[in-house]
Amino acid sequence: MVTSQTLEHLNPQALRELALRLMLENQEHKQVIAQSQAEIEQQKKELLYRQTKIDQLTHEMAISKRWRFGQQSERLDPAQASLLEETLDTDIAAMESEMEELATPEVFQRQRQTPKRTPLPANLPRVEFRHEPDSTLCRCGCQLKRIGEDISEKLDYTPGVVTVERHIRGKWACGSCKTLTQSPVPAQIIDKGIATAGLLAQVLVAKYADHLPLYRQETIFTRAGVHLPRSTLAQWVGICGVRLQPLVDALRELVLTHRVLHADETPVQMLKPGNQKTHRAYLWAYAPGVHEDLKAVIYDFAESRSGENARNFVGDWRGSLVCDDFSGYKAMIANGVTEVGCMAHARRKFFELHVANKSQIAEHALELMRQLYEVEREVKDLDWPRVVRSYDKSDLAQLQMFYLNGCVCNE
Repeated sequence: MVTSQTLEHLNPQALRELALRLMLENQEHKQVIAQSQAEIEQQKKELLYRQTKIDQLTHEMAISKRWRFGQQSERLDPAQASLLEETLDTDIAAMESEMEELATPEVFQRQRQTPKRTPLPANLPRVEFRHEPDSTLCRCGCQLKRIGEDISEKLDYTPGVVTVERHIRGKWACGSCKTLTQSPVPAQIIDKGIATAGLLAQVLVAKYADHLPLYRQETIFTRAGVHLPRSTLAQWVGICGVRLQPLVDALRELVLTHRVLHADETPVQMLKPGNQKTHRAYLWAYAPGVHEDLKAVIYDFAESRSGENARNFVGDWRGSLVCDDFSGYKAMIANGVTEVGCMAHARRKFFELHVANKSQIAEHALELMRQLYEVEREVKDLDWPRVVRSYDKSDLAQLQMFYLNGCVCNE
């Protein structure tokens, strides 16, 4: 350390060397300070970026959670809602993962609330994996004693396993009369085919219920160890359609025995065999009323939206038809079918009018419809004709205002 007494005993040369050394040390200190300040600024920028990113993800996650869990004024179609919920759940999980990487572990664990996990179903088969120490001898030389165990369960999945059924029919012959006896071949959906009823059901369910095209099913079966060309799968689907047609006809006759019928049509793309181009075809759906005992839907494919398709399907049926205001149904109405307007379609118009212009008339109509829906929910599981008879005149008058033909249509 340099003091005033030390400086008094230094000659000029030593003073110059001391001054030079102090200047170099000062320069080094300035460089260290500058470097530290640069690092601090860089850390501030990184923290600012992280906090900005966290704020952005927090905002986006709040919006996603509101879409996922918040109550919507207009309900989505169940299939569309399922797809939207899957996408939102995926986005929320991705954003939480990003926030976990950006934030410090203490902050993230404090902010994040882990939901209570639902126990795995008890009816699922369990495969136990035992994990024990390599040695039960303690480092001190004593023998360890087992005092308990920790159990954690994980859900596993084994892809579909393809098996082969071997049908062995024994041949029995008589040594005297040379008669040959053998059990007949079991009945099959496809004669001389290799597919069992279970395999055919899997192909049909995957194609029509799970929306898996045949070329994707071909790949799935290949991964399982068996090659099934899509041309073969297509032939199976066509033959099964023919085999199932009697069931469809029987279900159609059963549906048409009910007094209330719902009808709707939706466009589908159809590939023309000749020019390899698609054009708009239609899938018509028919179902009994919500208060009928039968819960079934009949689909009828047609290449056009002509009302003649609906007339051919119902034939001589004369009941109450719940439908929208599509002109294709008007010819049936003129021939004796009772037209029942769809309350959900009517409500949507009032809802749009209320949202756009804050119409008090539309708001009043929505409130009346809400009351009707509430009544319908209360009597959903009761004897419907008896419930109608129990209404007083004011209730029936209110019902008549919106249900002119005496049929309730679900929202």
